[in-house]
Amino acid sequence: MSASLRVGITGSSGLIGTVLKRALTDAGHTAIPIVRRAAGDGEISWDPSERRLDPADLAGLDVVVNLAGVGIGDKRWTDEYRSLIRTSRIDSTETLVDAFHQLGADAPGALVSASAIGYYGDRGDETLTETSAPGDGFLPSVCTQWEQAAVRAGDVTRVATVRTGVVLTPDGGALAKMLPLFKFGLGGRFGDGRQWWSWISLTDEVRAIVHAVTTDVDGAFNLTAPNPVTNREFTDVLGDVLGRPTFVPVPAFGPKLVVGSDLAQALLFDSARVIPAALADRGFEFEHPGLEAALRAELGR
Repeated sequence: MSASLRVGITGSSGLIGTVLKRALTDAGHTAIPIVRRAAGDGEISWDPSERRLDPADLAGLDVVVNLAGVGIGDKRWTDEYRSLIRTSRIDSTETLVDAFHQLGADAPGALVSASAIGYYGDRGDETLTETSAPGDGFLPSVCTQWEQAAVRAGDVTRVATVRTGVVLTPDGGALAKMLPLFKFGLGGRFGDGRQWWSWISLTDEVRAIVHAVTTDVDGAFNLTAPNPVTNREFTDVLGDVLGRPTFVPVPAFGPKLVVGSDLAQALLFDSARVIPAALADRGFEFEHPGLEAALRAELGR
């Protein structure tokens, strides 16, 4: 690929997409948002719920990064929201892949498509790499379908699916929800704290996606730091970084009452000890391989 790339991004206004746009621009590339409204200058318009996307709009792109999908933890998992979690990912990915197929030889040179470590489900202390089988349940089912939809583009372009872990940033996600309690000294482990949390700093999340954009990698990649921790370790380190005690454990029934049993179980109590083996094989070096340094960098501590 050329030194300067034209990169289309779905989900470009989200937490990761916003930082990715800036990182690509700073590196000399052109980031082109793919938006669900009338396109402005330097944008592409689409509507994946209606399967609307003009393939010609993708013809001048070198890479498409697909980050589209409603937030997993944004709302209770009603039947309606479960359906939206699934369809917002599958419809967007299939819409892109259909456009790639219509372009054929003129398709962008790569599709970097989001997935999540929810692919693995609740696996206890098992060490999980990209070759591990998917788990059972709602999130593994969604992630499997999501990846299968992306891989279908493999006959016309390079495809990399990136399985993201718990992204550390005060601007959103799990950490942002935890910070108020911890700052008041009311934070602690979730349940018994033995469940594994596989995390990544927002900085390294974006660096890894840029790596997938600018190199010839393909296949599945775990976007997690090389040192996963148990929830007990996570909360102890977070307390140390904030200078606050972490003596107050959070019983499982609390979050389950607040956000619903299935959502709380999947995001807080399921255990996934995920290792970024594929990134390691490619020689990718993490800026924040350890939790304390990552938290201090992302929280400015």
